Parts: sequence; structure tokens; C-alpha cells
Amino acid sequence: MPKKDYYEILGVGKSATADEIKKAYRQHAIKYHPDKNPGNPEAEERFKEGAEAYEVLSDPQKKARYDQFGHEGMGGFGSGGGGFNNMEDIFSRFGDIFGDDSPFGSFFGGNGGRGRVRKGSNLRIKLKLTLQEIASGVEKKIKVNRMVVAPGVTFKTCPTCGGAGQVNRLMNTPFGQMQTASTCPSCNGAGQSLDSRPPGADANGLIPKEEIITVKIPAGVQEGMQLNMQGKGNEAPGRGVAGDLLILVEEADDENLKRDGNNVISELYLNFADAALGTQAEINTIDGKVKIKIDPGTQSGKILRLRGKGIKDLNGYGRGDHLIHVNIWTPKNLSKEEVAILEQLRESSNFSPNPGKSEKGFFDKMREMFSQ
Repeated sequence: MPKKDYYEILGVGKSATADEIKKAYRQHAIKYHPDKNPGNPEAEERFKEGAEAYEVLSDPQKKARYDQFGHEGMGGFGSGGGGFNNMEDIFSRFGDIFGDDSPFGSFFGGNGGRGRVRKGSNLRIKLKLTLQEIASGVEKKIKVNRMVVAPGVTFKTCPTCGGAGQVNRLMNTPFGQMQTASTCPSCNGAGQSLDSRPPGADANGLIPKEEIITVKIPAGVQEGMQLNMQGKGNEAPGRGVAGDLLILVEEADDENLKRDGNNVISELYLNFADAALGTQAEINTIDGKVKIKIDPGTQSGKILRLRGKGIKDLNGYGRGDHLIHVNIWTPKNLSKEEVAILEQLRESSNFSPNPGKSEKGFFDKMREMFSQ
């Protein structure tokens, strides 16, 4: 079943401002909130749809990507395109737009007796990718060591705050009594405390667990880029939600190819005879080996361009080129016969350098290469 349009879910147009999107989401969430629609799975699904739509449309980068490519362009990162893990995940991330004056303020961490939702800590890993994997995108399975709630752990309502997550105090002032609220010191605002834990669990009832997680890497990522998988970090005790898995991209060195933005650059060495007479050469590209034609009279420093043989753009703007820098190889050691042949050729006027206007210098070639 095709996914619904995010703008349609919130009832706004593509030109809606950030404030209009936020207001529309607030109205949508209040209408379909679980507290207002108890036992209604359809309302719960609509509530989740609204949160996913807001998660994308409230982020300028994700919104621009969605506007251009729709759901297909959202990839596998963030809840946009992937949904939320559970209801508590929505409450922990978007509850602040409701505020305590909302009729559901307590559900989102207000003063209604539920405490605030705790979030587990994030995990950070480095993922090294080859140029070929970066060029077209790849699905990787990675091993992650997470902290998860141990089987058999139980929690109870915090006796200090009664589950509210905060404690209220009355203070006598010259202007009369004033009530103040502060985070509960016993449960740190969670509204719950550890009741029992099995052997091996830490003070929060967590144990380490090794998991294999599938990560979809979009084409065109770059060195130093950080990708986010929500809910794949360490879990939090009690009613908490898991943190995120932050993936730092590293580019592995390639023996033959170098990256320049979305372009790929390689070096091609020709002997003098091949450059003068013309030939065919086999080169490595990110798509495998290809044969190219070398025209007679090819000059050293010439740059050949294979259009569309580079890296896919991360934002979907086509694909870069493969640029081949031609070098004429000069032998360092010659036999007597080779020296004699070259001495004869040296006297030929045809072998005297005579660049015409059509022959571009190094800087002209570089300027031309980067302007295309």
C-alpha cells in the first residue's frame, strides 16, 4: 500500500511556513492522541503518521529532499521514511511543542503524573566504504554492542514523586505561599525506579548485547558525513526510549581512483609510440574495466572525460564524470638501438614542439575541467 503524502496528512501545502507546519501537527496530534481515542488502533496509526510527517517537514534538509523525490528519496535514516519505533519515541521527541498548557501535557512530560520519558545514550561507530560502494549506495550489515534492558528487570513507581517525575514544594515568602516544582532527585524525572534486577545487570537494569544491524547507505555520501539511525543506540530503563546510532562515514583509499566531489579521477600512462600512433587502453572505473580510444597525436597532460561514469549525487542531481589524466611515459634506460632510432627522429622537424592555439596549457586545461 503506497504511503500517504506528508502534506496531505497534516493538511498543509508545500509553501507552508515552519510555524504553519508546527501548528498543523499540533492540531493533528491532539485530534488523534491516544488519550483522546483509547483503544482506537486507527487513531493511533493516524497519530504515528502525523509524527512521521512532521519529523520530515519540520527539517529543512529532509523537506527539500522529500519535495524533490517523495518517499523514495528519504533513504533509511531517521524516522522519515522508516516510521517510529513506538509511541514513547514520539512523545520523547515532539512533546515539547505541546507545552504544559496542552490538554495532554502530562502525557508529554508535563505535571500530570507520568514523569518524563528518558532516552538512552547514543552510540557512535565509524564505517569505512569503498569508492564503488559510495558511488551507487550499498546495504551493509554491521555488528553493534548495545546496552539493553535485561530480561526479568522490573520497575516500580517512584515512592518519592509518586510517578510524577517531579516534586512540588511550598515556600513561604513575604507575598504568601508559593509552589515550586523540580525534578525528582530519586528517579531523575522518570517517575520510576528499579525494583528488581537479575545478576549481571548494572544499576539501571541494563546488560550488553551484540546485535547485527542492517544499514542502507545512500549513494554519494562523503568522508566525515554522519548518518543517524534512530532507536538503534543504547536502551533506557523503565519507560524510556532507545538512543540513536550515529554512523560516521570514512572513505577507503583506492589504488587507481581518486574522488573529487562527484567526479572520479585516474591517471593513464602511455608510451610515446601509442601516443603518437593512437591505440586502445583499458582503464579501471567504479563500474569495472572499460576500453577507451586514444587518438593519434595525443599530448601529455590531456584530460579525457567519460561523462556519467562518476559518483551519484547525494541529492539526486545526476552523476559525476570520470576524468582521465594522460601522461606520456619517458623511459630512463635505452638500448643502443633505441638511442640510434631516437637520434634520427630528433633531427626531424616533425618532432620539434610546435603547439598551436588549439593546444591548451596546464592551467587552461584545469580551468576547463572544473568549469564543466
